[in-house]
Amino acid sequence: MNSPLAERMRPQKLDDFIGQEHLVGSKGVLASYKDQNLIPSLLFWGPPGVGKTTLAQLIAKNRPFQQLSAIESGVKDVRAVIQQAKHQDSLFSSQKRTVLFIDEIHRFSKSQQDALLGAVEKGWITLIGATTENPSFEIIPALRSRCQLYILEPLTKEHLILILKQAISKDEQLQQKTIVLQETDALLRYSGGDARRLLNLFELCVHASTTEKVIIKNTFVAQIAQQNTAQYDKGGEQHYDIISAFIKSIRGSDPNAAVYWLARMLEGGEEIKFIARRLVILASEDIGNANPTALVMAQSCFEAVHTIGMPEARILLSQCAIYLASSPKSNSSYQAISKAQKLVSETGDLAVPLPLRNAPTELMKDLDYGKDYAYAHDYNGNFVDMEFMPEQLSGHKLYIPSDNPRENEMKSFLESRWKDKYKS
Repeated sequence: MNSPLAERMRPQKLDDFIGQEHLVGSKGVLASYKDQNLIPSLLFWGPPGVGKTTLAQLIAKNRPFQQLSAIESGVKDVRAVIQQAKHQDSLFSSQKRTVLFIDEIHRFSKSQQDALLGAVEKGWITLIGATTENPSFEIIPALRSRCQLYILEPLTKEHLILILKQAISKDEQLQQKTIVLQETDALLRYSGGDARRLLNLFELCVHASTTEKVIIKNTFVAQIAQQNTAQYDKGGEQHYDIISAFIKSIRGSDPNAAVYWLARMLEGGEEIKFIARRLVILASEDIGNANPTALVMAQSCFEAVHTIGMPEARILLSQCAIYLASSPKSNSSYQAISKAQKLVSETGDLAVPLPLRNAPTELMKDLDYGKDYAYAHDYNGNFVDMEFMPEQLSGHKLYIPSDNPRENEMKSFLESRWKDKYKS
């Protein structure tokens, strides 16, 4: 059986790779690894279909190469690969060390990751892991610290169209027909930025045409895509659409819609940790100090779903989603840190006022570090009116409380201390 177009078009050398110029360009670090024939253990973090597997294969070319899927493999499979690597004749040659590529490494349990750790530490294997999830959450710290992390960026429209044109010009099977890319919007939309999905959908369209001349139009692509698209694809565009609908429903204070979209994700097999993590983010970004308990609730839910697992975890997620949707909303904390970061980027590293500086040595004290600092607890109401911002930024307002009962209390407290400084 013929392999899919996406597999047939997998680049055989870095020069043919499209996208990720910051990694594979003339000054890219991955190109330098290939040139030096020296590869450290790596983690590739990025969305589906941007080239993680291909890059692993290209930079590991001419070395012993093993590939495992975290979905299908267990500790036994990992240990078998490590044993094989240990018995390689070139065990102590870093240039010929076995490269073990693990796709979706974030799905590995702690015990599976621990099994990898020793082999990486002892130099028996060079690990390349690919993940669509933030490694800070999903990869154990000890393993993460022993790998170089590289972020792969989403492919642009220009990248994706170039991939299509490259397939038309180079693939022997496609060359048997005359293909005209009259419209590409539907191809790009249904692929969701995933080059693999793009090429496979494109091939379906070509095969569905009954004429030698294939004209690619949006209506034709939509018809083919709708016949072949699964109800919920965790790696594709609908994954991002549904999580977006879920978040926006909670932000919009609609628990009915929130639970509906939650059910769509659960029925589609979405990872419960991914859902719970998004709830933690939302609790702070969209609710914040309007209801500080929301963050406690979301964090408790995140920890509990790890312990409980499915199917009961669906109840915890439902409770949390309903609570967050039914909470008052405020994005004042999100706005405050965004404004603060923008201010820092515009003003640079302004000096810390002398009264606020730490003075652990006599020399620092002689230089007036910490001088004139007023200790708030020595004053009535545990408050003293002094400037805590750099002199150049005195009077800047970053936190503006939203209009809700909880933050109105905070606003009244701040105004009672700072008078006009925190008045809207």
